[in-house]
Amino acid sequence: MAMTARALNRATLARQLLLERVPLDVVDAVGRLVALQAQHPASPYIALWNRLDGFDPAELDAAFADRALVKATLMRVTLHAVPAADYPVWQQAMQPTLRAARLYDARFRVTGLSEAEAEAAIPALLEFLATPRGGPECEAWLTERHGAPMKGLWWALRQFGPVLHAPTGPPWSFGARPVHVAAADPPSIADDDTAAAAQARLFHRYVAGFGPVSAPDFARFALVRMPQARAAADAAAAGLTRFEGPDGAVLYDLPDAPRPDEDVPAPPRLMAMWDSVLLAHADRGRIIPPEYRKLVTRSNGDTLPTLLVDGFVAGVWRPVDGGIEATAFRPLAAAEWDGLAAEAAALSALLAARDPTVYRRYDRWWDGLPTEEVRML
Repeated sequence: MAMTARALNRATLARQLLLERVPLDVVDAVGRLVALQAQHPASPYIALWNRLDGFDPAELDAAFADRALVKATLMRVTLHAVPAADYPVWQQAMQPTLRAARLYDARFRVTGLSEAEAEAAIPALLEFLATPRGGPECEAWLTERHGAPMKGLWWALRQFGPVLHAPTGPPWSFGARPVHVAAADPPSIADDDTAAAAQARLFHRYVAGFGPVSAPDFARFALVRMPQARAAADAAAAGLTRFEGPDGAVLYDLPDAPRPDEDVPAPPRLMAMWDSVLLAHADRGRIIPPEYRKLVTRSNGDTLPTLLVDGFVAGVWRPVDGGIEATAFRPLAAAEWDGLAAEAAALSALLAARDPTVYRRYDRWWDGLPTEEVRML
């Protein structure tokens, strides 16, 4: 069975809880969504506000404080928030990628240590991180133990090792200066078979959260090599249904997963910066029209907070004095602006209680954007 691009859009929106807000516990919601992109501390809050009925940010505060949700370097070698119960498997699934990205990098190699020596340093580091500690303290401790500057070792192990970001408090649980802590149930270094089994489990969850998807989609979502992505898809394929994508690609999905009609209405949303739904497929045209991709994802990878209209990116937003400034890349109907205005009013209330200037450090990216229409909402 072939699926149109618009049908894929609606299926993904349904999995990502973007066709209607639902009443879910925050930990259960993040599990359904697979993971929340968390480079910016505010983004998980705005992501869940977009998806949950009656979202209370205090519940997310508590989930981070209790470590029911944890924040660590995982998919795409970027920070994600995931349920603590999922973290050990997701971390082992990502170890081949994290190893290549960090232990093969010149910034680690300058230490003169081998990969085996880096791995051997992890147990003692985790003991040291039984108490949350800042980066400079960790670097100094490693330097003292090794008798030589170990900035590169700390840089590598804080992302390759089972090291979490520790909450530091308001407004968004994590501050600009990270504090690190050992994972409560740290996974071991995975051999090839263990990593492959973990990747197959991650692929199955990815299908549920973002499907229907292809092996190249999974490679992009997780940043794993194509042979690994194909192996994960093959391992999970027996319990999955296959579809044909608009380009003829093989797509995998759970047999009973929601696949709404392509004409199902999609409500307006003001999406978080780096929202995962914008980054999870090889063809980002599933959500971002191709002509807008370079406007939304800037030259260094910053992915701007976006306006979703009829399920697709139609512009960007940012907080300004007095409200939310919405920049549309195409003409919008009066009803579409009304819907965005209602969403902006609710978002403004959330930001007012936390940080009305969220994302303001990225304002430079608005210079030169095409502006079909700009409104204060």
